[in-house]
Amino acid sequence: MRETMDKNQLRIVFFGTPEFAVESLDALVKNGFNIVGVVTAPDKIAGRGKHLSQSAVKQYALANNLPVLQPEKLKSPEFVEQLRSLDAQLFIVIAFRMLPEVVWTMPPLGTFNLHGSLLPRYRGAAPINRAVMAGETETGVTTFFLKHEIDTGDVLKKEKIEIGPNENAGSVHDRLMAIGAKLTVETVENIIAGTLTPMPQSELEKDVPACDAPKIFKNDCRIDWTTGAAAIHNHVRGLAPYPAAWSMLKAGDSDAGTVKILDTRVCDNGFGLSPGSMVLRDKKVYAGTADGRSLEILMLQPAGKRAMPADAFMRGLHLDDDKALLLY
Repeated sequence: MRETMDKNQLRIVFFGTPEFAVESLDALVKNGFNIVGVVTAPDKIAGRGKHLSQSAVKQYALANNLPVLQPEKLKSPEFVEQLRSLDAQLFIVIAFRMLPEVVWTMPPLGTFNLHGSLLPRYRGAAPINRAVMAGETETGVTTFFLKHEIDTGDVLKKEKIEIGPNENAGSVHDRLMAIGAKLTVETVENIIAGTLTPMPQSELEKDVPACDAPKIFKNDCRIDWTTGAAAIHNHVRGLAPYPAAWSMLKAGDSDAGTVKILDTRVCDNGFGLSPGSMVLRDKKVYAGTADGRSLEILMLQPAGKRAMPADAFMRGLHLDDDKALLLY
């Protein structure tokens, strides 16, 4: 069957929701694969106008005349029957909910996922953010067959990239999105040709220790100024541009609300600043950390306002040079 099947004969159902998944879906369509169904999240009410918001994947699918399914419950008999009626041989999952076994075991050629890390590293919901937050110098994308435990299935293909010392998660995301689309197409082509040898992650773990990348919550984003400059810098860039690292801000004895820190650089000079002290000096903004080095703060966003250069924010407070604010 695999030897004689071509890309037009292979019936594929694609599962995905955000922009990260659109790039791969677009690559499959442009390479002539037969997408017989697209499964994405239900529309959500969003914005002040309470309008229904469609996922990025749904918008792409509708624009390209692809059938769309939006189940509330993935185990519902109606949805499962809809999937069966599509008679697909392969399912592809990218940035979607965890699938029940009745779904991922359905296609005869299996169900594979594209994940934004080099498995078994950074299994979970936030692999890109967590890798940058941890100060990793490389990451990548992996395709693997689904199994019961999340992100633990047999690996099919990988591609690696380097992470720059000042690169943020948004930049890494965009690069992995493009590389992942290429890897998705290659994986499907190899499945058709029967040239893949799936590798159990238990074998990979002998050389590469596994680690998790859990979902990020608001408190995970708060900056701990009692840690070192490099750790805080990695924390900031791993959360930029979204959801963004943040701190409380105090001016004198008064709380001045929260501020998101969006871009920083590590300075060898500590300028005698205590951890969390933030000053404007020579038209640059510095904050003290716990290891004797400071961070130059380049971009920040006060609560309820747009992102701005840090020096413009400080000048707007009409502070003299070396008049310190406190981040905590």
